[in-house]
Amino acid sequence: MLSYEKELYKQGLTLIAGVDEVGRGPLAGPVVAAAVILPKNCKIRGLNDSKKIPKKKHLEIYQAVQDQALAIGIGIMDNHIIDQVNIYEATKLAMKEAISQLSPQPEHVLIDAMKLELPISQTSIIKGDANSLSIAAASIVAKVTRDNIMKDYDNQYPGYDFTANAGYGTAKHLEGLEKLGVTPIHRTSFEPVKTLVSAKKDK
Repeated sequence: MLSYEKELYKQGLTLIAGVDEVGRGPLAGPVVAAAVILPKNCKIRGLNDSKKIPKKKHLEIYQAVQDQALAIGIGIMDNHIIDQVNIYEATKLAMKEAISQLSPQPEHVLIDAMKLELPISQTSIIKGDANSLSIAAASIVAKVTRDNIMKDYDNQYPGYDFTANAGYGTAKHLEGLEKLGVTPIHRTSFEPVKTLVSAKKDK
């Protein structure tokens, strides 16, 4: 998990940020990116590919990252921005926002399968959260941050099961859409939300 980082340490770079996002696929809520700079040769127990970490362990590992990281940045782009510029561009904006918040600024950025227009040297890694500890740390920070946002939205807009589905199109979520309609946090450029919105306009 540290092979990319170790390669960069050899080149004399120590401030290496891992960057990842969560929430590209949901029908509701924001896309959230995190950037994390870990100390050299950092070890966090149980941190690997965030998709393989059991949900009950998320908070514990999130806390360990918070305790050990040299810097953490968060970038959030809401559903309106996603609908305006598309999800791919919104993801890039969220990642740039997360990196801009880092203090100190990184000397190199490791990104999960993305290329960003940045003045900082970067490496794009396919399946980054499974191959880089820094990206895995960013992934868990982004995930816990977004899950908390969706929990708050569940209180605001009950009936869509946002706490359980985080805005993804589960059966309960689709049922909520059918019964209660579209909320202000739904992505109107995503199906089936798009069809529901245009059907309402046609009435």
